[in-house]
Amino acid sequence: MASTNFVDYVKIFCRSGNGGRGSTHMRREKFVPKGGPDGGDGGRGGHIIVRGNQNYWTLIHLKYQRHIFAGHGESGGKQGSFGSDGEDKYIEVPLGTVVKNGETGEVLFEITQHNEEVILAKGGRGGQGNTHFKTATNQTPRYAQPGEPAIELAAILELKVLADVGLVGFPNAGKSTLLAAVSSAKPEIADYPFTTLIPNLGIVEYRDHKSFVMADIPGIIEGAHEGKGIGHRFLRHIERNSILLFMVPSDTKDIKKEFNILINELKEYNPELLDKHRILAISKSDFLDEELEKELEAELPDNIPHVFISAVTGKGIPQLKDLIWKELEKSILDR
Repeated sequence: MASTNFVDYVKIFCRSGNGGRGSTHMRREKFVPKGGPDGGDGGRGGHIIVRGNQNYWTLIHLKYQRHIFAGHGESGGKQGSFGSDGEDKYIEVPLGTVVKNGETGEVLFEITQHNEEVILAKGGRGGQGNTHFKTATNQTPRYAQPGEPAIELAAILELKVLADVGLVGFPNAGKSTLLAAVSSAKPEIADYPFTTLIPNLGIVEYRDHKSFVMADIPGIIEGAHEGKGIGHRFLRHIERNSILLFMVPSDTKDIKKEFNILINELKEYNPELLDKHRILAISKSDFLDEELEKELEAELPDNIPHVFISAVTGKGIPQLKDLIWKELEKSILDR
């Protein structure tokens, strides 16, 4: 997925439809000169509806469609005929999209299922015709209800990438290289910070025709939860991952310290992220022998599964897949 085609944030202006006016028509036929009221009800205004679509992976189709208006309901007619309802407008979004109020920032709802529909802005109800107001003392009411007005709303759509495994690490930790090595994804890879500017997804094949989805989240730096670097923009994508794969290069001065910094950034952003299953991968380990690995293991954090890997040589990749699958099964049982 090209960087120019990945959009995970849009702000749109929506307006539902006005309800149609009720009719004040009186029945007037040749042999029924005083037939009384027969005005029909107005039609409902169109809704603005958000619908989940598993075939979408980005919000780019809404990037230049910032105004979405539903149809107005038609007025009621004679002989009790109802006005037509206004046309509903559907906003198709990828799974994992969060919809917020554009004025207050309040989260309104989240779309997580295919074909899941939620009304963002309800159309106005149609007004009742004069037939509803006929009484024993008022046989010919010459008034009807107007339709309810439309609802106008500014909404923010934010996409949180849905993936089984989220790669978490500082820039240049080897996340993109790993994703490219284990899947058919082709993220941009270079030897400078913040090469990855968008989340990249890849499907990783496992044994017996099994597979899981891995997401390369753009690099986090210390202070990302406060808006430093670009990590703050993408921390929300981690919320939708089942397990977190932390990646720290083997040439890091203090692996445990770097891991704890990453943990702290997630904690400060959203403490619930620490409830997810975690794995630690020591990347760029192709030049490590068993003796060096044992020395490094003594410095690693306790109570977290770890594996030494090299995406270039393939070292430890089978063991990493086994470990990921094992943790994925645990996370399913914990739900």
